[in-house]
Amino acid sequence: MEATITTERPDTADARALIDELEAHLATLYPRESRHGYSVEKLLAQGVAFFLVRDNGTPVGCGGIQLFGTDYGELKRMYVRPQFRGLGFAKLMLDHLSDYARSRGVRLLRLETGIHQHAAIGLYERAGFQSIPPFGEYRDAPLSKFYEKRIL
Repeated sequence: MEATITTERPDTADARALIDELEAHLATLYPRESRHGYSVEKLLAQGVAFFLVRDNGTPVGCGGIQLFGTDYGELKRMYVRPQFRGLGFAKLMLDHLSDYARSRGVRLLRLETGIHQHAAIGLYERAGFQSIPPFGEYRDAPLSKFYEKRIL
């Protein structure tokens, strides 16, 4: 694995391709009203810091973080292409997003994920995220799980 993580606008061709793949995957698992991911346009409008992870130059995954002042950072659009799963790319991105938040004075990460995303749930729980009630603008939803983690 020769991984690099770079800051990238979500409207680049590589970023759009990854986000489109993520959306297509989520559409097989959840009805539209249960999918809370930001569109490319909303990622840009909300100022979400967005990153791509590449293996030997090949885009393999993405992730973003939206900072709410220094109160917390919300993870957005975490995705690794299926053929690259289990190789450590998601953990690498999670660590990168944590470092990004920490460097900006943020000490709490939060996220929403779907109940059918078992690999993602496993990743977050192994990384120390704890289950919490809905936060921010989220409402209680039977297909969503919410997590947070304090970062030092």
